[in-house]
Amino acid sequence: MYADFQNEIYLNGLTDIVPSLPTDLTRLEPLAEKKLSREAYDYVAGAAGTGDTARENREAFRRHRLVPRMLAGHTTCDLTTSVLGETLPAPVLLGPVGVLRQLHPDGELAVARAAEKMGVTMVLSTAASYTLEEVAEAAGPRWYQLYWPNDRDLAISFLERAKAAGYTALVVTLDTFMLAWRPHDLDNAYLPFLRGLGNQNYFADPVFSAAAGDNPILHWASLFGNPSLTWDDLVFLREHWDGPIALKGIQDTEDARRAVDAGMDGIVVSNHGGRQVDGAIAALDALPPITHAVGDQIDVLFDSGIRSGADVVKALALGAKAVLVARPYAYGLALAGEAGVRHVLRCLLAETELTLRLSGHGDVTSPSLEILQNVT
Repeated sequence: MYADFQNEIYLNGLTDIVPSLPTDLTRLEPLAEKKLSREAYDYVAGAAGTGDTARENREAFRRHRLVPRMLAGHTTCDLTTSVLGETLPAPVLLGPVGVLRQLHPDGELAVARAAEKMGVTMVLSTAASYTLEEVAEAAGPRWYQLYWPNDRDLAISFLERAKAAGYTALVVTLDTFMLAWRPHDLDNAYLPFLRGLGNQNYFADPVFSAAAGDNPILHWASLFGNPSLTWDDLVFLREHWDGPIALKGIQDTEDARRAVDAGMDGIVVSNHGGRQVDGAIAALDALPPITHAVGDQIDVLFDSGIRSGADVVKALALGAKAVLVARPYAYGLALAGEAGVRHVLRCLLAETELTLRLSGHGDVTSPSLEILQNVT
């Protein structure tokens, strides 16, 4: 089904119509760099420290190689999967990216509309530049990502608003209880939140507004992040959210086991795209030991470094039930708004289906998905 996009492109070529954006999604970033302001591009593309973790995320995909199998006899390919109790048409979600209005005026609204048309679940960031209620009006299936503030009443308010707006699962980011050393943003002296962009869920919140006084930005700065959190605090989430909960930022097997022990429904193996700890393990390298340790007890998702359908298949082969894609759709948004996000999704899903089929697989759940790891 998704692979039909390939045929559509070739048939359009008969009337000299070619895609307006590249179909190799790695080519979107340099185009976006030319279009965006230096501050906006660096904020999205930048990483922690020297950028070593972000580079290692990509190198890890190159170290893992697919092993195609012949004469498999599959005439179709079913990308359907089940994650956190929901049936997804494909094992791909749009991961949470904050402050998208700096890339395009429609920001998260354009992303929501593109995802809805494709039937893909959008995970909305707390740091969105439109409110979660505004995005819900444009969105189809949707999950809410929480940056856990240090005000519990505000956290409760976020959760209640998300539930009322139809967000069906909660993704709690654990790895960003404070911002990392990010040289690109520091060199630009640019943090969008201090300019009132990406705080919209806070500014619209009644609990926040009641306490903010005449300086909401300084109040935001006093609330963002909560380094005091421990595993015991997860009980609080269960008390105030009655749907599935996934913990995002897991990179160690012991943390994965503790998520299971805490009764979480899922984890996202992620290093925040290399944006938080310089010199950290590649997310893809963390995935196999984690799925081996807990994969039959909890839903394991993956993000950090997905750029192609082949990357999706490799993550699935290493045990993930689904992946979250982030920067590619952000670049698509910057280049062409809603149409750019939809283009990214169509390309990614078509390539995922083709890669699976050409590797000898008829679905995304086959236990025989095989890879060869080259560690040289």
